Amino acid sequence: MRPGSYVREIGRRVIVGVLSDGFIHAGNLAYLSLVTLFPFFIVAAAIARLFGRTDEGSHAVAAFLRTVPPSVSHVLQTPINDVLAARSGSLLWFGAVVGVWTTTSFIETIRDILRRAYGVRSQRPFWHYRLWSIGLTIASLLLVLAAFSFQVALVAAEQFIVRIMPFATGAASAVSLTRIAPSLALFIALYLVFFSLTPRQYRSGKFPKWPGAVFTAGWWLLVTALLPGILGILTNYDLTYGSLAGVMIALIFFFLVGLGLVVGAQLNAALAESEDQGVEDEAIGNNAEGIGA
Repeated sequence: MRPGSYVREIGRRVIVGVLSDGFIHAGNLAYLSLVTLFPFFIVAAAIARLFGRTDEGSHAVAAFLRTVPPSVSHVLQTPINDVLAARSGSLLWFGAVVGVWTTTSFIETIRDILRRAYGVRSQRPFWHYRLWSIGLTIASLLLVLAAFSFQVALVAAEQFIVRIMPFATGAASAVSLTRIAPSLALFIALYLVFFSLTPRQYRSGKFPKWPGAVFTAGWWLLVTALLPGILGILTNYDLTYGSLAGVMIALIFFFLVGLGLVVGAQLNAALAESEDQGVEDEAIGNNAEGIGA
């Protein structure tokens, strides 16, 4: 297949997949994002307290709010902090148990999106997928806490170099590059989501997962950058939604991000499908050569 035809076929496959049920999935993700956001941070606070790092729950909230537009951050910051402040002792752990179950529902929705994109049906019992999602939730939170600890250490190293060794400007500049860490962490998190939730038969190295993660991360950052300007043009949206305007902004943001994730899933599935077709065509060609010989 010629390069131009290959790109067109991939694009056609992605567009058809997104138009089929992508907007429905994006709407589900937007709703579930708001529903699971608070339980997720309750779980984060509980795990942080388990390791004696009670402040890391607040740091997780702050890091997440830096990846969303200011208008969305303004809507979510106070309610999330209030929820975390109200949870302590046994109430915190009860909230964590409920939060884990709620968060796994969000993960299972992403798994269903990937399964539909690849045209694969579930072959294992319900509880097996739930246990896997619970493990993925806890593992992701542990990675978040480790990333925060690493970031704090890097900031301390930068301050030490600047104040104690001002002549080592090169080292300070290298450490300063860690300010791109949130974007890099976003890509890594999305890649792990795509890799761990992709159907098993498409999880091997010959089926790339990074294109979907790159597109979704780039789309997320683009929406974060452009949404405030778009909302600035639409100055009367608060007259339409009234006191719910802030919540609607958050839903619109999560809908757009969810749509990007659907496109990323369809992109990976289209690339995997083309890889499968290439292997099949090669096998047919080899069989034809064998028969001709």
